[in-house]
Amino acid sequence: MTDEYDYIVVGGGTAGSVVAARLTEDPSVTVCLLEAGPSDVDDDAVLSLTKWMALLESGYDWDYLVEPQESGNSFLRHARARVLGGCSSHNSCIAFWAPAEDLDEWASLGLPGWSAADVFPLYKRLETNDGPGEHHGRSGPVTIRSVKPHDPTGVALLEACAQAGIPQVEFNSGTTVTHGANWFQINAREDGTRSSASVSYLHPVLDRPNLDVRTGARVRRLTFDGKRCTGAEYLADDLIHGVPLRARREVILSSGAIDTPKLLMLSGIGPAEHLREVGVDVLVDSPGVGSNLQDHPEGVIQWDAKRPMVTESTQWWEIGIFTTTEDGLDRPDLMFHYGSVPFDMNTLRHGYPTTENGFCLTPNVTRSRSTGTVRLRSRDYRDKPRVDPRYFSDPHDMRVMTYGIRLARKIASQPALAEWAGAELAPGPDAQSDDEIADYLRKTHNTVYHPSCTAKMGGDDDPMAVLDARLRVRGVDGLRVADGSAMPFLVAVNPCITTMAIGEKCADLLKADA
Repeated sequence: MTDEYDYIVVGGGTAGSVVAARLTEDPSVTVCLLEAGPSDVDDDAVLSLTKWMALLESGYDWDYLVEPQESGNSFLRHARARVLGGCSSHNSCIAFWAPAEDLDEWASLGLPGWSAADVFPLYKRLETNDGPGEHHGRSGPVTIRSVKPHDPTGVALLEACAQAGIPQVEFNSGTTVTHGANWFQINAREDGTRSSASVSYLHPVLDRPNLDVRTGARVRRLTFDGKRCTGAEYLADDLIHGVPLRARREVILSSGAIDTPKLLMLSGIGPAEHLREVGVDVLVDSPGVGSNLQDHPEGVIQWDAKRPMVTESTQWWEIGIFTTTEDGLDRPDLMFHYGSVPFDMNTLRHGYPTTENGFCLTPNVTRSRSTGTVRLRSRDYRDKPRVDPRYFSDPHDMRVMTYGIRLARKIASQPALAEWAGAELAPGPDAQSDDEIADYLRKTHNTVYHPSCTAKMGGDDDPMAVLDARLRVRGVDGLRVADGSAMPFLVAVNPCITTMAIGEKCADLLKADA
């Protein structure tokens, strides 16, 4: 144990685990990784993918409530992982390469090095993938495999999609799927162990003498000498004193799209007026910190099943459906997840019937136009921040999701699902008009748990850009961000693998700039 390292990584999550593991491949480089939650080593509650839904609102979850929503579900809560591996240890393990068009658009925003030509090799490096194609990696740390068609309802669903005009297409082929469905690829091992960032990157190297992983280490603030970030201070085991650590080279903030802006603001980097309101001294007026909050809002439509549903699954959510709601789009604007379980988390309180034997489709908006904020509740690091996604504040999002409910009904009405789809439980047959469907969605929608973009990268001409193209925090030295908050906009697919790629990219940049 020492108090000085070359690099300090704050947050042992989806990207932070990658950064720490890659940097310590050089035995001359020392790294301290700080994770507020416990270790996941030998913890079956975390490692067993099939149990992932039990982690919601558990002791492994920061469980952030949203601020009251004018046009959305105010009961909604954002699950943010409090465990080594971060949300890759906490969510389902749906594994997608981001659309090339998304990454190329990132690059066009003044971000050289982030095009598909730059990022696709990072996906290949990180994966061992069983899918076809020369573009896939076969020797990376992350196991990515295709879900096998063991769920008969899922088989029928894909047949119904084809009958409704949505063909079965390969995912992660290198070509963007704008209209198609299939079984997911998942980052999980054959024995059902999640191939999280911690399992894949950290577990094999925990005995490296140059890597110090400290769990249960909740960082209270970053430390500065003038405008240079010099380290971090975390709460001691006595819950009273602070433990300061010094970084000789750089600090990497990888605490996720809610806690990264929170820590930046607590450390004096953020919207100056807001910082003064809560009593934090302003180090850098950075209006983009905690702004631009993006997410994939998700509705649900569910049916009672006429036949017994499966009792075993890789993760209970095994099929994806993509489409476009208008002509001319080069990326899907609507996605569904298929669940082989009922999903009444937000419907039961409103009186909608439920079942123990049912299935659902969850339409989500892949490029939501509603953006929100993360703000400090006070200057006390123990206070949860104010998370305000402002769901459905842009009418585009409700239009897309309403389209999704109608398309889901079309799929369920196809002959292939006739022996499976029983009564529609929610929203139910009474919700037919756009207004009736919208009223249901506002009350009962959820999230795919993909908050992002709250400390975004951007070009020199973007006043809201917190980071430059090398993930460096503008206005200070010695500090970078590597997590989903760095995305300039949220990719159209589940972002876990892209967040790992951000970790890979950050490690490359740090090595190049050392």
